[in-house]
Amino acid sequence: MVRGSPREMIANMVSYDHVYVLESEADGNWYTGYTKDLQSRFEKHEAGRVKSTKHWRPLKLIYFEGCKNRHDAIKREKYLKTHYGKMYIKKVSNRTCPVNLTYNSLGFHRAG
Repeated sequence: MVRGSPREMIANMVSYDHVYVLESEADGNWYTGYTKDLQSRFEKHEAGRVKSTKHWRPLKLIYFEGCKNRHDAIKREKYLKTHYGKMYIKKVSNRTCPVNLTYNSLGFHRAG
């Protein structure tokens, strides 16, 4: 668990590798990936500079989590791509309030 002020928590999140799930608003398909810089990677997806998702736009970020290192992020990404991983994402999104996370120049925020 990350503790401290919001500023310290954000600074700690920058040092994590992130696993994320995007959903295509066009057809509902999911894309799962990992990155060191979540904001930059999402910008690339949105701009169509990622080959695997450029035809799926627009995209929304439906899930992300931080991992302490790249190895853990890759393991988690592989798990989230499995049947059980997809069930986990659906379960988590049903348990919590639906949040549409979008990106603007200030960072991620709740839309709507």
